Amino acid sequence: MFRKLVASRCASVAAAPWFNVASFAVIMINAVTLGLETYPAVVAAAGPLLHAIEYVCVALFSLELIIRFGRHAEHPAGFFRDGWNLFDLAVIVAPLLPGVRENVTLLRLLRLARIVRTFRLFPSLRVILVGIRHSLPGLGSFLLVTALLLYGYAILGWMMFGAAYPERYGTVGQAMLTLFLLLSLDGITDTLQAGREVTGWAVLYYVSYMVAACYLLTNLLVGLVLTALQEAHEAERASRVKPEPINPDQASVERNLAELRSALEALERQLGERSVTKVPEQVSK
Repeated sequence: MFRKLVASRCASVAAAPWFNVASFAVIMINAVTLGLETYPAVVAAAGPLLHAIEYVCVALFSLELIIRFGRHAEHPAGFFRDGWNLFDLAVIVAPLLPGVRENVTLLRLLRLARIVRTFRLFPSLRVILVGIRHSLPGLGSFLLVTALLLYGYAILGWMMFGAAYPERYGTVGQAMLTLFLLLSLDGITDTLQAGREVTGWAVLYYVSYMVAACYLLTNLLVGLVLTALQEAHEAERASRVKPEPINPDQASVERNLAELRSALEALERQLGERSVTKVPEQVSK
């Protein structure tokens, strides 16, 4: 009874609109505090205050985690089935472990990871994160195609401009880096003009590269991400749809009708069998 009461109280608090808003405010305060610590003048003037704010944020994060755990007071294992709960637990508990709290860089990374908790508070942000996760398999194929395209054009660039511009096309690696930087089309006019001074094929080389890499691959990446986001939206919408509650009276009526229908079918079979047995008797008489 006590567990049920705790679970209901914690569930009502966690479902309240102000709960997510308060959690988001604490995350933002923690992020601003972490940013202010990068200014030596601010640390020198208000260092103890920043540390006090950090302790308050940790206490509020711990309280939030306790409330979320209290929702599963009747079945505690359900708390650990949620990946977000495990992430929150790791981010909050890890700085308390020996060997971690002495490492300043690791502590700052863990504090920075708290900002990621914003994704769990708002469904729209969760959809974006799920969409990014769904796009990872297709993104791997996209990166492979991009690498092959850059490698092919890097070989051609090394053959055409390696002797004239060794700092850009002297090796395949330098050529791939140059072409990767050209994906943003920054400085493409000067690069094209410099290439034309070496060979007349530079126009065909750079124009075909712009069409293949800058336009086709970019549109392919956009389409891949949009498809993943659409799938994430559909999954989120399906998870929100709740099944309609079943009326007990309607269920009992349907069950009685099914039993009556089966009884009628059995009676019809029995009558059919009797009529079949009577016909041969009449013929014999």
